[in-house]
Amino acid sequence: MKSPFDLQDALFIGFCATLLVVLKSMLRLKLGLSGHSMFLMTFFYLICYGAVGRVGCITACGLLAGLIAMMLSVGKGGPMILLKFGLPAMAMDLALLFMAGMFSLRWRSIILALVGCLAWAGKGWIGNLLVGMSGQVALAKFGLSFIQGGAFAIAAALLVPPVLKRLHAHDLLHRGQIEDK
Repeated sequence: MKSPFDLQDALFIGFCATLLVVLKSMLRLKLGLSGHSMFLMTFFYLICYGAVGRVGCITACGLLAGLIAMMLSVGKGGPMILLKFGLPAMAMDLALLFMAGMFSLRWRSIILALVGCLAWAGKGWIGNLLVGMSGQVALAKFGLSFIQGGAFAIAAALLVPPVLKRLHAHDLLHRGQIEDK
């Protein structure tokens, strides 16, 4: 069976996943703000999509990042760390199926960032409900997580178009993925 990604795409996906995990482990920032991890995650997922340009590359990057984080014992959660990296990536790819080519690169990045943040906050909401937290408190924590994570995700999404344009200007993208309306 032929892979949907060629060698250059697969190398770039692996590069983004590895760099995400390495930076996350090196910068172990304890900011006390929920959602600051969404900055790096959103940035690298969107850079991966912008460079590879195929639906499914964000999921591949997220699951690979989860596997690398599990192997390197980065963060806490054990095998659940795969879900932490994979769920927002899958949500972003699913959203791409419905909106591919509909918006400019900047708006597509912002919408994908918010969809990934929604999945990330939803994972926390379900976890809080499973441990017995009341529905109202879990929903309030979900809302707060979404707002804080959304701010970091939007900040990362706004950095993606200039970075992709710079990569394109230096001929580091092998396809014409930059199509800003």
